[in-house]
Amino acid sequence: MRTLTVISSGLSTPSTTRRVADSIAAAVTAAVSARGESLEVEVIELRELVNDLGRSLTTGMSSPALDEVKAKVSASDGLVVVTPVFKASYSGLFKTFFDVLDQDALNGMPVIIAATAGTARHSLVLDYALRPLMTYMRAFVVPTGVFAATDDFGSEDGAGLESRVNRAAGELADQMVASASVGGLGGVTAEGQGVRRRTGVEPGEGFVDFAALLKGHDGQ
Repeated sequence: MRTLTVISSGLSTPSTTRRVADSIAAAVTAAVSARGESLEVEVIELRELVNDLGRSLTTGMSSPALDEVKAKVSASDGLVVVTPVFKASYSGLFKTFFDVLDQDALNGMPVIIAATAGTARHSLVLDYALRPLMTYMRAFVVPTGVFAATDDFGSEDGAGLESRVNRAAGELADQMVASASVGGLGGVTAEGQGVRRRTGVEPGEGFVDFAALLKGHDGQ
């Protein structure tokens, strides 16, 4: 069983952002199933955590709900992140979530980046905003990003969006299945450097015991 976490930062109900998130999740489920694996999907609506995120950002104090989300994200085999475009970039709510994550929360995590906007003029947000953010978090961003403008819905252009979603889903599924022994909290990054994911929830997560520190040393 593989696990996929979907982060949606739409503000309305229903929202185009959630619609795109669900579409990508369904495509990843199909792609993982086609590779002989089952998939469990967890969708996180960031608007439901807005107070927890604001408190964590301003005081450094987390909450049980936010800690639970942090643990789920870091333990996932794959991640989908979707944001609406505000002022030519990702939303403040979206950024705040990643601001409160531990620096090592996404090490080696396969990720699909996606964004929604009213016009295709904002499509470069994937490469000048989302991809650098995920790369900074040491995640592995699949080559195909998903951008959806208003014109992509209810028109012939929708076929292009579906094609991009399916291509990205296939790329993520390949990484999730291939890296089964790598992902999760106990895994190492794709570079094999042994940098493990940390949720930042448990104080002792980064602790290395004395015996481990001395391993391989003969005392000379």
